[in-house]
Amino acid sequence: MRSVTYSMNVSLDGYIVGPDGDFDWTPPGEDVFRSWIDEIRQVGVHLLGRRLYETMLYWETADQDPSLDDAMLEWAALWKPLPKVMFSSTLSAVQGTARLASGGLAEEIERLRAEPGEGDIAIGGATLAGEAAALGLIDEYRARVYPVLVGGGFPFFPQRERRVDLELVETRTFNSRVVYLRYCVVR
Repeated sequence: MRSVTYSMNVSLDGYIVGPDGDFDWTPPGEDVFRSWIDEIRQVGVHLLGRRLYETMLYWETADQDPSLDDAMLEWAALWKPLPKVMFSSTLSAVQGTARLASGGLAEEIERLRAEPGEGDIAIGGATLAGEAAALGLIDEYRARVYPVLVGGGFPFFPQRERRVDLELVETRTFNSRVVYLRYCVVR
């Protein structure tokens, strides 16, 4: 069965964006960016909320940007053809290989798990991941923890009163002082 993974950059105090909505503290060093490339190779389909979808639209045409280095071009070449499912109550059309979700999150994940296919079902965006976590659908949490305290904003972890036991399965410290933590949900 395909795993559902939630992977984001996060501040040490637990936020994916600061109180002003900014995430300028997350530009990845070369080694962190390479880890994102390695991770996206393992993804079979990516589920996104509207905000992350709109942020990632840049990568649909990034291969035409002459200023991109080889790593960014590699990311764009992997991201662009990747099947994506976008969840939104405000958008009625999407671009590229994305499609609008036809059902609720649990139904989409159940359908994707039942389909033949390789690769993880990745969830991006804290709101969508929070919904998946509340439904008990996330199998792995992957956090790249940045050495910064932003003092508030959008939390990485949903603020729900539900215990979830985790097992640490991988850790790595990058040259840029970012720490990667990968946890599996104990079922």
